[in-house]
Amino acid sequence: MRQNQRQDAVCRVAIAGNPNAGKTSVFNAITGARQRVGNYPGVTVERKTGRRLHHGVVLDVIDLPGTYSLTANSDEERIARDTLIDESPDVVVCVIDASNLERNLYLAVQLAELGVPLVVALNMIDVARSRGIDVDVAALERALGAPVVPTVGHRGEGIDALLDRIVERHAQPDRGDVGRTFSYGRAIDRALDAVTEALLSLDGAIAPERRRWVAIKLVENDPGMRARFGRGGVLAAVDRATDAIADATGTRAEVAIAQARYDAISGICRGAVRQPEHPRRTRTERIDAVVTHRVLGLPLFLALMYGVFQLTFAMGDPLMDLIEAGFGRLGGGVEALWPAGHAPLLRSLMVDAIIGGVGGVVVFLPNILLLFFAISLLEGSGYMARAAFIMDRLMQRIGLHGKSFIPMLIGFGCSVPAIMATRTLDNRRDRLVTMLVIPLVSCSARLPIYLLIIPAFFPPAWHAPMLFFIYIIGIVLAVVAARLLRRTVFRGETSLFLMELPPYRMPTLRRAVLDMWERGRIFLRKAGTMILGVTVVLWALTTFPRLSPDRAGEVIRSDPALAARVAEAGGNPASDADLMATAQLEYSLAGRMGRAMEPVIGLMGFDWKIGTGLIGAFAAKEVFVAQMGTVYSIAGADENSATLRDRLRRAYSPLVAFCIMLYALISTPCLSTVAVMRRESNSWRWPLIQFWGLTAIAYVLTVVVYQVGIRVGPLLGGVL
Repeated sequence: MRQNQRQDAVCRVAIAGNPNAGKTSVFNAITGARQRVGNYPGVTVERKTGRRLHHGVVLDVIDLPGTYSLTANSDEERIARDTLIDESPDVVVCVIDASNLERNLYLAVQLAELGVPLVVALNMIDVARSRGIDVDVAALERALGAPVVPTVGHRGEGIDALLDRIVERHAQPDRGDVGRTFSYGRAIDRALDAVTEALLSLDGAIAPERRRWVAIKLVENDPGMRARFGRGGVLAAVDRATDAIADATGTRAEVAIAQARYDAISGICRGAVRQPEHPRRTRTERIDAVVTHRVLGLPLFLALMYGVFQLTFAMGDPLMDLIEAGFGRLGGGVEALWPAGHAPLLRSLMVDAIIGGVGGVVVFLPNILLLFFAISLLEGSGYMARAAFIMDRLMQRIGLHGKSFIPMLIGFGCSVPAIMATRTLDNRRDRLVTMLVIPLVSCSARLPIYLLIIPAFFPPAWHAPMLFFIYIIGIVLAVVAARLLRRTVFRGETSLFLMELPPYRMPTLRRAVLDMWERGRIFLRKAGTMILGVTVVLWALTTFPRLSPDRAGEVIRSDPALAARVAEAGGNPASDADLMATAQLEYSLAGRMGRAMEPVIGLMGFDWKIGTGLIGAFAAKEVFVAQMGTVYSIAGADENSATLRDRLRRAYSPLVAFCIMLYALISTPCLSTVAVMRRESNSWRWPLIQFWGLTAIAYVLTVVVYQVGIRVGPLLGGVL
């Protein structure tokens, strides 16, 4: 009995809506921090779920991908439609933009026809009122046959009332009522009735409340519905219906139904919406006159991004220093408490690999959190959509369009979801070009490398400019590469760029913090799993085989630099612990691999130690930082050793430091990027071309920069 009561107290809620209708804001307001992010089974589309307890009912909420219609033309729309049909949520919340009601009602009407237990969130009601738009909520409820609740999702207004309606709708015993019927004119209605009758022959395969909706989808030539139910007499009835509609309207059946649906929606709006005769110019229009200006738009975008990088350093550096000091004290404490001479390899694993290696990556968490906090604020305000619009002019010149810039923007976070985001592009040619150049955009995995190198080699006044500069290099290279690809391998006309610009909103601190935390959680999880595992493997490579004392002299003599340091130590290598640790590192498997690479990477100014870091960076770019921390912890065994930045500053020049960043920016994408590229392109050809092509470009450009730098440097007074 108790078990049944508990099951009855759970309500599965699906949130549907158009892109930019504020659907995710409503989801965030309902679930707060109680969210989980994963993927839908079998696909790479993100699935966001959450939970909320309201009046004794547990609400399990899923945020469906944004869709304009229940006709599936993309993976996102198919998932939204199939979830509503196959998973049969207890309540569906349709979030509609009150300031653009006619367009948003297109989805709401289809949901009402589908017969799902529906609640409508009339979102952005504040924007509608500011434009003088008055919505008669009661009239809208009568037209849709569902409760309608005015909300302002990003501020949490109306959410409690929305939750009340959800719980009430769930408690209604007749929540599976027949779908609402909207009249589309005599000819269309008669044709749909005929198909609905034909569906009776499928012997209960379709719930009675959904027969008319299925009939509409079949007549609209929906591929998914035809695959499910288009057989025998049903298909014959559908063919007769489409012919009858075409004869009566003079156009294709799906076009006629869409027009008839919009006519029905116009009738709903005439009865439920009052608008001013002369709408005043909105705040969004006034702001867009400046930020999307043909001349001012791009400089403003660049200035804004520069400000984001300045914020990242100005506020992140003090916090980063605190974390760095904390890991330093932790490592020192472990060494101090460790019994002398007891299990030295285990001590090295704990201090050098786990604490030193992983800690060397985690130390950059504040900067990463600040970067994504700022980007979330820009997204929440509606500005990022304008960035894509602004970039459309430039993208058109390289054979793409502004929609390709959206995955590239996502690439600032991670190349994996950025490549998946190319599904929004209309043709395969545009998708492949965009996927191939996305790794040239600096992702968050490269950020720890930049944050390690820049403060170590450049004065504080140059921190933000250098970070900004390295990001700009990646964008420019992506643009050049895309242009070359479109002029050679992927010739063809560019598809038209169509994108809806959302109204400007005041971003909320809550949403920005949630987004920031989600990114930070992913980063920490990565540091605690993949990076930890790779770091331990690399530690083993730098530790084994062990160098016996009788072989130490031979190894040291084979290296002129080590031999010179022996001479400085009075001919006794054992008197220099750092020297002995360096000899051990060089003798290890990682040292031998690095030495084998040195003739090649030496042209870029890299030594064998950097080479060992490049090996680990293929698994994840951040591992380069962890590996350098491990290498220089092992190579510096004295307790009063300087920080990693100090050691790098003593070992390399600013020119080499810049070359490290340049190579990390351009070179081979990480293992996860290769895997998702294979999956999204459905071929090994393109990921292999991307892998070797970017590696070759990185090598050639870095060699050129270094070789030119060492020749120009003396002319600049040794600055490089």
